[in-house]
Amino acid sequence: MPITKAAKKAVKKNITRRKANVRNLNLLKKTKKDFLKLVKEGKIEEAKKMAPNLYKTLDKAAKTNLIKKNKANRDKSRLMKKLKEKKK
Repeated sequence: MPITKAAKKAVKKNITRRKANVRNLNLLKKTKKDFLKLVKEGKIEEAKKMAPNLYKTLDKAAKTNLIKKNKANRDKSRLMKKLKEKKK
């Protein structure tokens, strides 16, 4: 248990930040899952319209250190690759 006033405050901050991180991570996962579902179902036009939102979510996650920058770039590349493969 935290003893000092600063330690108590740090615990509160950690809890608040954890909630935000979990919420943002769930949003990221849901967005990726929805995109992949559209691609799998062959709804290419809808997936293309969703791509900017997906990019925005990945970039925001990388910016806030939720995921690393290279992982965001890797995910964007792989997801677009799947979209192009399905398009053919």
